[in-house]
Amino acid sequence: MGDQQTVREDFESLPPIQPCELVGLWRGRGIPAGHPFDGVLENLGWFGKRFKPDRRTDALLFRFSDRRLVAIDPKWIPLGLALRFHQLGRTHLGKSLFSCLQRRLRARGSVASLKSLVFGGVESGALVYDHQPVVDYFRRIDELRVMGAMTIQGVDDRIYFFELERVDEP
Repeated sequence: MGDQQTVREDFESLPPIQPCELVGLWRGRGIPAGHPFDGVLENLGWFGKRFKPDRRTDALLFRFSDRRLVAIDPKWIPLGLALRFHQLGRTHLGKSLFSCLQRRLRARGSVASLKSLVFGGVESGALVYDHQPVVDYFRRIDELRVMGAMTIQGVDDRIYFFELERVDEP
């Protein structure tokens, strides 16, 4: 497990990526860095993200019991409560609760936009959520992988780091 500063330095050392290079389906995994959400998304069945050619995005794709991908609308997630009670998200009870709620949380369309924004002094691809103060900034690891830094503006100063790997559509 890294700490926030070390992982941020790793992120900022990576080259930028253009938004158009992100189009496609990506499988995600968290990078432990002392954020309350470390391990939470994986426990809840997080699959990753889908970036569309029109720059609209399925920002939170989850795989549920029937193994299909379901896009969740983050506007229904109370971020302050999620941060406060993050331990619940790592439990079997949390996973079961989330699974029961997924029908209500389902997105009715794309929930975020892909843009080019500056983070750490470098302009690169970024995902701006429509109804939450969340921005995911991206940097290229290699041709198939990118590193993400999720910020929650005005709610929490810590950064949730993650990696995405390009996959074929199921």
